[in-house]
Formats: sequence, structure tokens, C-alpha cells
Amino acid sequence: MAMTFSPIPLTGVPFAKSEYERRQQKVLEAVVSAELDALLVTAHANLQYLTGYNGRGAYFAPFPLILMPGRAPTYVVREYEMAAVRADSCIDQIVPYAQQGDFAKVCADVLKRYGLQRRRVGLELGCWNLAPADVSALQAQLTDLQIVDATRVVSLVKAVKSGAELDAMRGAMAMTDLAVQTFQHSLREGVTEAEVAALIEREVTKAGGQISTVSSLGFGERTRLPHGVPAPHPIRINEPAMVEIGCSKHGYATGLVRSAVIGRHPETESLHALAEDALEAAIAAIKPGVAAGAVDAAARKMIERCGRPQAFRHRTGYATGPQWSGRGNLSLEPGATDVLQAGMTLHLPILLFGQSDYIIGCSEHVVVTERGAEILSRTPHTLYRA
Repeated sequence: MAMTFSPIPLTGVPFAKSEYERRQQKVLEAVVSAELDALLVTAHANLQYLTGYNGRGAYFAPFPLILMPGRAPTYVVREYEMAAVRADSCIDQIVPYAQQGDFAKVCADVLKRYGLQRRRVGLELGCWNLAPADVSALQAQLTDLQIVDATRVVSLVKAVKSGAELDAMRGAMAMTDLAVQTFQHSLREGVTEAEVAALIEREVTKAGGQISTVSSLGFGERTRLPHGVPAPHPIRINEPAMVEIGCSKHGYATGLVRSAVIGRHPETESLHALAEDALEAAIAAIKPGVAAGAVDAAARKMIERCGRPQAFRHRTGYATGPQWSGRGNLSLEPGATDVLQAGMTLHLPILLFGQSDYIIGCSEHVVVTERGAEILSRTPHTLYRA
């Protein structure tokens, strides 16, 4: 007799089950195209994309979702997390393991039951949440298993968003705009990074939003810290400020970078003007059929034209959603050959380093459309003057 489970309040998947089935089918088509017999999905963002469950419980050991043509998706999870996975995912076939050391044997038993012990099986070797020891343990259980790196399989499918996903991201951006505007309006001499962060949290929560992460928030000399965490450090007259923050809806985060100055700070003002030009060049280059590397080149060319190539020390952007970012996602970097498609969402953070190592800049979160890039934010990326 089939077991029944009573619902747990405030749980469930944010999208219709048909949306997840569509995503799974698209991934299975990519599995076949990659000449794989099955795929083990372990990256948290990819698990959330395909199941609804955010993978949070998998800090302990991998929670592979096994996708195989002709079979229902099978989720191998830690027994302790079973109720959470069942409540917050759309997967019916769930196989538990008890302890960390049991993962490889239980997963191998499922693969053997599905006749995969000598087949080509893709693993997300270039993503977080799968340790080398996990791969070795699985290979030790199935010595004839042909392990193939399938890091890009899910990431390239999920890069193109459905209408439901874009609705979620537009809702998230409305809250990110609120967070940025709160940052801007809170700037006054003597206010600290920690106080501004608290004000942002309060205003976003009051509006019913959720902050995904404060990737960076710094004032004055502390803008020299990449991904600086808010501290009880005050801003003074003639100092810059920078924030990189994102709010989320249904797990879809929309990051945004905005900068400001109280009074005057010539070095960062000049740097920000260049960041604006580079960002606008990148946005102008975005359209379906363009290589990711060409977008990076457009931004980089603008910076090099001004004789400051050393100011730009990272990539131009990356694909987003669900969750803010992850390894294996489409990347706008030198030489990248991935081709942009309508429906992709990209975050373009142009952060430049000054001669004194101040980091300042701006970004936009865009949707690739047939006409070019649609900017999601309604907050101008120009330098805010408090």
C-alpha cells in the first residue's frame, strides 16, 4: 500500500509540476545529445531548478538527482532530510541513505538497479557540492562505471528562462531596487555600513521581500575589499560607497551593483564614469546569436581605449537563476564561445580598481530578447551623490 504524507505548512514547490517536468525533459534531451546514458545532478542551484528543493540539506553529503531517459527522476538523499525533500520538491521517487559513508553504496545500488554500472554517466565535476572523495567512492563501488564530466549540461539548459521564471526575477528585482534605494537614501556622514545593512534588511522585509545576499557593502577605504562584509565602519565626507546586493523570489536572485559618493572623490568618480561606459557597451552588444566572449570584448575594449586595462580584473558577467551564481554557469569572459539566446538572464557587474585599489562600479541585470537586452532594474546605474 502506498504511503501518504500530510502536508507541512508553508512548504511546496513555487511553480507548477508541469514547469519542472518541462525542465527535466529539456535536460534529458541534452543528456541524449551529450551521448550520456544518465546524469547525476548535485549542484544545489541545479537541484532547485529541476526539483524545487534548494539542496540545503546536502551540506553533509551529495543529494544526487538521477536523470535517465525512460525512467522517473530518482532523488538519493540523506534519511534525516527526507521530510524536507518530500515537502519542498516535486520528486516522488526518493531513496534514502543514513550516514555520509553510506552515500556511495546506496547511490551505486540505484545505478546498478537501473543497469548503469557499465554505462556513460555524467557527473557535475566542475560544480560545488561534489567532492573528489565522493567521486572516488562511487567509482570504487562501480569500477566499470564510465564517469563523464557533465558540468555544463544543466547550466546551459537553465540559462534560458521560461515566462514563469522571468516573472519571479522581475518580482525579485523590484525588491533589489528597494534595497539599493534604501542604501542610497541612508547615506549621511557618520552612518556605518552595519547600520545601512540593517536598514536595508528592515525595509525589504517590511515590503515582503527576501534578501538573497549582501555580496559587498563598503564605505571609504573599505571599498578596497572585494566582497567586503558590512562592519561598524562610518562613512565620512568626500568618501565613496559601494553595494552589491540581491533579493530573491522563488529562489531566483537578481543582483545589482550601485555606487555613491558623499561630497567629492575624484579618483572613484572618474573610475565610475568609465564603468558606466563599459557597462553600456556590453549591454549594447547583447543580442541572440552573439558569443558570450564578444560581450566581454565590448566592455573590455571601452576600458582599454581609455588606457586603463589594469583596472578591469574579472569577467564582464554571468548567467543567473535560480540562486545568485554557481560554478559551471555561462560566463561572459575573454574567448567564451557560448552563444546567447533569447530568454537568458545575465548579471553584468563592471567593478573597476583604481590606482589606490578602490573598487567602484555599477551593474545591470538583463534579459536577452530578440531586440537586445531588457534591463530589469528601474534604478539608474549612474553614480549616486548623497
